[in-house]
Amino acid sequence: MRVISGAARGTRLVELGDVEIRPTLDRVKESFFNLIGQGLEGMTFLDLFAGTGSMGIEALSRGAEKVFFVEKNPAAQALITRNLEKCRMADQITRWQLMKQCALQALPVLQEKDTQFDFIYIDPPFSDNLYQPTLIALEGILKNDGWVIVEHFHKTTLQESYGRLKSFKDRRLGDSCLSFYQMEL
Repeated sequence: MRVISGAARGTRLVELGDVEIRPTLDRVKESFFNLIGQGLEGMTFLDLFAGTGSMGIEALSRGAEKVFFVEKNPAAQALITRNLEKCRMADQITRWQLMKQCALQALPVLQEKDTQFDFIYIDPPFSDNLYQPTLIALEGILKNDGWVIVEHFHKTTLQESYGRLKSFKDRRLGDSCLSFYQMEL
């Protein structure tokens, strides 16, 4: 697992080796960033269920203005910090924030602070069935032209819509699938 592009390109990230934390594969990450575009200057990015932090770190490396990592597992939280240090980003505290709580607790906090995102990446544990409650809770924090991207097992079928979020693209990558949503205006 490595940073693919940008300021920290080529940096190998540390994995926990814990079966509960399934890092996003490099080919899935590379495909995702090819689909959303290379430059993220001025963009805000939310890495829900952040695990190793690889998606948010990739966004920072590609110039995202601000990245929020949401992770409840203390071992994974330490790993995110360690990976930020490896990428020489730990001291860029105005560009990132680590929220040490579960996603469903973090989302109302972000909404109360009127924080909005251009991209929200959701990669919950496949077996926990958190897709619906998480997607429904995003409405107040996604910018009108923002995208929500859900990584899920390819045999898991997501709905076409969750509230005002509407699916507009799916991309299968091996056993994983990326489903893309936008707000219906």
